[in-house]
Amino acid sequence: MQKLKVLQFAKYYHPALGGIEKVALDLSDGIRQEVDMKVLVCQNNGKRSRDRVNGVEVLRSSCYLKVASMPISFSLWRDLKRESKDRDIIHFHMPFPLGDLLLLLTGYQGKIIAWWHSDIVKQKFLLQLYKPIMTAFLKRADCIMVSAERNIESSGFLAPYKDKCVVIPYGVDPKSYQRAENIACLMKNDGTRKNILFIGRLVYYKGLEHLLKAFQNIKNADLWLIGTGKMHPKLLQLSEEYGLADRVHFLGTVDAATRNTYLQKCDIFVLPSVAKSEAFGLVQLEAMACGKPVINTLLPTGVPYVSEHGQTGITVEPGDIKSLTEAMQTLVDDDALRERYGKNAQKRVAELFTTEKMITHIWAVYETLCSDSVSCKHTETSLQTQINFCENSENNGGTF
Repeated sequence: MQKLKVLQFAKYYHPALGGIEKVALDLSDGIRQEVDMKVLVCQNNGKRSRDRVNGVEVLRSSCYLKVASMPISFSLWRDLKRESKDRDIIHFHMPFPLGDLLLLLTGYQGKIIAWWHSDIVKQKFLLQLYKPIMTAFLKRADCIMVSAERNIESSGFLAPYKDKCVVIPYGVDPKSYQRAENIACLMKNDGTRKNILFIGRLVYYKGLEHLLKAFQNIKNADLWLIGTGKMHPKLLQLSEEYGLADRVHFLGTVDAATRNTYLQKCDIFVLPSVAKSEAFGLVQLEAMACGKPVINTLLPTGVPYVSEHGQTGITVEPGDIKSLTEAMQTLVDDDALRERYGKNAQKRVAELFTTEKMITHIWAVYETLCSDSVSCKHTETSLQTQINFCENSENNGGTF
């Protein structure tokens, strides 16, 4: 039987850092034995290139211009048309407005999966220009993947296409976060002070201004921030103003091994996001896989679903300085509570959020969309129902 031919299409790809980039890489790595996988993305800045990442071919279209964080590539349409012509499925990672438009313009006739990673929140003016294109694209898509049910409910755009939506939570490989490596780490783990860790881009929706303000009143702890972004200068200034320069440590960009070392050695992980641009918080899973309690926020997205309040950590209202302060100090002071939440966190990841489970669900979508024996029409039953039927048939020895 001939393998399905799939093209992953996104803004960027490994070694670029970010949640979407990690999910795309995990998808390629996890399913490349079952499908003929290719990847099409933009260069962060530079000319067109072709390479292989873990055996998967990656074409990076030239890009020398960005508008509102979106790469503008004048060769991308030509590359997309060429790379998609023999593909059974295009697996497209949103948001990427230029990508929506180009996919529509190619006239591609195969199956399109739109992985809806988050709403566009900040660029309200550009969103109004983009909305008609996005609406046309969502109508064209055969399937819309989301990482949590709450993202369908909270999105201002997905309700009309609910029957096309399939909930597939992101996953991690727990074993990869349990391997200790001999990497230098600046954290002191002598029991006198606790270490609170944040990992992510230093941008507005991460709520880092609130985190620094809340951390002013925390005793016996240090705060470590891994990541870069536009807010870095402002956050440095705030740490000086709040008298935190000796307790707040900006580590910038680090490699994967160093990142994992800090996750393993920290005591508490914090994700203080304040806008629904944070649709899931994949980094929570990484911390939970390391057995760390998580402090997150009650956003109308998948964030509080990943780490549950009172089970694997503490959830506070977005932007609530007082509650954030209390949550951090509670976990700093209570060793037994941290241990209990951490053990629960590892168990929750193993049960619900593994890469293996994510790939299994995606493979079911691929087979459902391309199987002659399962209807792909979305009139009488939702696509989620069809996927569940296919997974149950496979688990019970049935065929598509």
